[in-house]
Amino acid sequence: MTDSTSQGRFLQIGEAAERAKLTQRTLRYYEEKGLLAPPTRMEGGFRLYSPEDMERIERIRQLKELLGFSLAEIKEMLDAEDVRLQIRAGWRADADAAEKAEKLRRAREVTLHQIQLIDQKMAKMASMREQLAERIRKYDEALLKYTDAGAGSEGTAQGPTAATQS
Repeated sequence: MTDSTSQGRFLQIGEAAERAKLTQRTLRYYEEKGLLAPPTRMEGGFRLYSPEDMERIERIRQLKELLGFSLAEIKEMLDAEDVRLQIRAGWRADADAAEKAEKLRRAREVTLHQIQLIDQKMAKMASMREQLAERIRKYDEALLKYTDAGAGSEGTAQGPTAATQS
């Protein structure tokens, strides 16, 4: 984050949107969908975004842009992060072993759920990649056919092959 947000300065919605490279409408929409907690407000009702809000907005952008997550998937990921933060905040060094073990099991469970979401996205991407790789293979076969056949067969009126129609 920039110096002003890392020092604890709150940003109005316009400045927050500009720094996040989003529109004000998008920030309001994220709030409406529960991705962002309702921000602190000034007396006039203007939204004020904290450094923590800006970090969360950046996390949303990463999940959306890097992994291509839908807003519902982003909400699941953020909810899991919130659970882990609650567990961390409630951690007591003097708690008994059973309480600590239960909190660790819960943190592990929500982290496994996050991994499952990422794995599902990666499987879909791998499938799409395989389809594209197969298309390239077909194009390469067709290119070999046309380049090996010599100049006389190029430009025939037969039209595209099945490989080029994929």
